[in-house]
Amino acid sequence: MAETGRIRVAKDKAELVKALTSVDGATGPFQTYADVIVFAAALGAKHKRRVPLGEISKREPSPIRLEYFATMGHDWVIKLLGMTETKNLKILSPNEEEYEHKRNQIFEEYANGGLEILQKELWGAVDYCERVLLMLSAERFNQEQQDEEFDLSKFLS
Repeated sequence: MAETGRIRVAKDKAELVKALTSVDGATGPFQTYADVIVFAAALGAKHKRRVPLGEISKREPSPIRLEYFATMGHDWVIKLLGMTETKNLKILSPNEEEYEHKRNQIFEEYANGGLEILQKELWGAVDYCERVLLMLSAERFNQEQQDEEFDLSKFLS
């Protein structure tokens, strides 16, 4: 179960999370560990990939306090994923520890699934910034193509 008030990272994904940040002179595409985790959770949710954490990283990155997500404006992602997954508005309750645990667990598992996707996409890449940008550009291009598709059946009589 999720640690109260903290978002955890799977130990086998810890190095990837560190490599994706621009902390300590690294040149990753994200400013903070929290940014990486939110991006990964959104990616995991988009691909419906929710993976239990297994062993937890105790050191860098150590579990991230929820207040950090809130100050950055990312807490709504945690709540939205919890509500979408459970279809229960009670999960948004700020006073129920049980619901906070469930929200955090759902968010952590989607982030873990998203990190698995990123591991595969970034495998062999030298520049993670460039590869993430290419992933986002490809997604945007796919979305634009879907939006611009038109139905040829209207030409049938």
